[in-house]
Amino acid sequence: MTAIRFYTFFLIGMMVIACANPPANETIRIHNSSGLSERPSNYSSYDPSTAVPDDDGRFAALKELADQDAAAAYDLGLRFFRGDGVRQDSYQAIQWMRNAAERGNLDAQKALGRLYLTGLEEMGSDPQEAEKWLSIAASRGDKESATLLREATEARKRETDYYRWKTSWRPRFYHYWYRAYPYHYYWRHGRWWY
Repeated sequence: MTAIRFYTFFLIGMMVIACANPPANETIRIHNSSGLSERPSNYSSYDPSTAVPDDDGRFAALKELADQDAAAAYDLGLRFFRGDGVRQDSYQAIQWMRNAAERGNLDAQKALGRLYLTGLEEMGSDPQEAEKWLSIAASRGDKESATLLREATEARKRETDYYRWKTSWRPRFYHYWYRAYPYHYYWRHGRWWY
């Protein structure tokens, strides 16, 4: 009888502890002018005094200009990346940066190469794509792009080496460990035999 009471008190105690320690809040990543920070998922950063009025027409005018000029497309990409005058949107930022880079804007080519080298939010790094954009920018004489290009080339080689290990060497490695090396001792009749 006492074991049942103990078990009952134990369960009640565990429920009290569970209620006293609610699960931690989920966090989200916030990108703004001060950098990257983790905030609670219910965080709100809207400040009406800094908002750009919708009827002002600045965004629509910049978007129209960006369709015609690569430098304006680069600016629009930066604004989407920073959330400056528009809602922060990494996807739109990359799309506008890519648009400007494809039309020959050196700043966009360098920025896009850096984005692909380091990765952005949920997008992981892509050294091969980084190498492509940085080689274009470096060929135009940009020294920073040449430095980043060396980093991208090394990152691509490491990625290629891992892929080669995973597809070629890893199966051989495990084959040897599981099949090629024999045991010297075997368990028989209650003891190890050589």
